[in-house]
Amino acid sequence: MGETSVRVVLLEMSTSAVPLIYAACRQCYSAQFAGDVFAQAGTVPLAQQEEFVRKIVASGHESPLEHVKFTFAVEGVSRALTHQLVRHRIASYSQQSQRYVKAADFDYIVPPSVAADETLRRDFLACMEQAQAAYHKLLARYQALGKTGEAANQDARFVLPQAAETKIVITMNCRELRHFFQHRCCTRAQWEIRKLSDGMLAICKEKLSCVFSAAGAKCVSLGYCPEGEKFTCGRYPLKEQFLKKPA
Repeated sequence: MGETSVRVVLLEMSTSAVPLIYAACRQCYSAQFAGDVFAQAGTVPLAQQEEFVRKIVASGHESPLEHVKFTFAVEGVSRALTHQLVRHRIASYSQQSQRYVKAADFDYIVPPSVAADETLRRDFLACMEQAQAAYHKLLARYQALGKTGEAANQDARFVLPQAAETKIVITMNCRELRHFFQHRCCTRAQWEIRKLSDGMLAICKEKLSCVFSAAGAKCVSLGYCPEGEKFTCGRYPLKEQFLKKPA
């Protein structure tokens, strides 16, 4: 039982990602069959294909990006985070079950605001210890009643905190990833999911820069903050200020 933090690992991504997007894009504007375009992609320099894809992405034509996907393994995140994460529904998730996996000595995530204050930190850690003790007490009682395994875990888990660490596998296509980054890389996003999003974005930029080089919070692509005066972080001008700029 102890503190932990997010770790993101790329498990797999679509092979031949650039030629695949290139062929799908070309199909939209060409009489040629995409199967032939893909088969002949080796005759077109990769840099040329990447530039084509980069221009398509910049134009806002994003549907071809749905043909390429990334799969990530994530650990060291809280249940509070995954409750937010699964709201992104154009994705596939496989999460560690608290019903089948006993939280015998669960790790937990400590918010930075708690870590920065000794009193908050002391009280927070005490809560984690109390939750763990309550969990073990419930399991012991269930065992005395002859109830073990998932039958006991599924009810004992109700005392576990949202801070409890979980592990999850995430698969998203490139279009959904760009949408995810727009919302979760924003400074208004909750700190933990923003940290996860930043880690995923760094991997995507490294592996497929022609799609993700300009990805990130909405302001990155727009050039202005769409959140309004009340919520802006000040990194970019507000929309009204941006539109009033002299040509």
